[in-house]
Amino acid sequence: MQKRRLGRTDLSIAPLVVGGNVFGWTADEKTSFDLLDRFAEAGFNAIDTADAYSRWHAGNKGGESETIIGKWMKSRGNRDKIIVITKVGSDMGQGRRDLSAAYIEKAVDQSLKRLQTDVIDLYLSHWPDPATPYEETLGAYQSLLAKGKIRHAGCSNLDAGQLRAALDVASLRSLPRYEVLQPAYNLYDRSPFDGPLRDLCLAEDIGVISYYGLAKGFLSGKYRSEADLGKSQRGGGVKDYLNPRGMRILSALDAAAERHSATQAEVALAWVMARPGITAPIASATTLAQMDSLVHAASLKLGVDDMAALDEASVQMRAA
Repeated sequence: MQKRRLGRTDLSIAPLVVGGNVFGWTADEKTSFDLLDRFAEAGFNAIDTADAYSRWHAGNKGGESETIIGKWMKSRGNRDKIIVITKVGSDMGQGRRDLSAAYIEKAVDQSLKRLQTDVIDLYLSHWPDPATPYEETLGAYQSLLAKGKIRHAGCSNLDAGQLRAALDVASLRSLPRYEVLQPAYNLYDRSPFDGPLRDLCLAEDIGVISYYGLAKGFLSGKYRSEADLGKSQRGGGVKDYLNPRGMRILSALDAAAERHSATQAEVALAWVMARPGITAPIASATTLAQMDSLVHAASLKLGVDDMAALDEASVQMRAA
């Protein structure tokens, strides 16, 4: 599988990153191992997770996903072949999002222990923390880089102004900069990334691994009316997409899927992979059939006409 360089880092990743948010939630440990085995066999090499995955599930406390990934890598003896991406800063019981130096120094050791590794390939600030200056957070990453606990630092959920400010502080203070951004991005939710944020990432050669590539499952095509919302645990988050613009997008996906003998989800992910500024989208699977679909999506090449039709259907100005 052809790899893509992640910004200015020395990391080269497959065109699709496997999401670990489902591990320990909708995929138990055995299922997660099976999914990860199939992922590795197919040539994928990057896994995205976070210390907070999956704290939201009843009975969980956070760290479940990292723990499963760590056990899998140890049992398969393949740590050197896997690019581990995890995140810090979510509320893990401290009562707020926290990117203070003291918190990061503590949290990274806990993630390393759960992942059963000595180093994290890419460590991301999960959310903005208005209470902590960029200088303090980036200084913490400088310390972790010097100690060999992380290889690269990045961020998630920053807008163009916030990312620009962080880059300026890094330059002014001779601190490590954010080399990778993780934004939400898909055919429906385009406006947060398309525009100034994408332009900044392109200008600064910042790698971009996007999440919500299927708009919480809406772009899979299985949700066409409110009656469909009960089809999965995620159905409740899809209701806002059930509008004329959403239906236009599904129609365009239907047409492209038929032309390529693919699923709507595969086409939606292939569209993201082909977009300027995107290194790779993140997508998760809870069954082997879904993982096989991700493998197919990574090799699906959309034509110019396909891209134009999908772009036209999803133009934000036409939203109803």
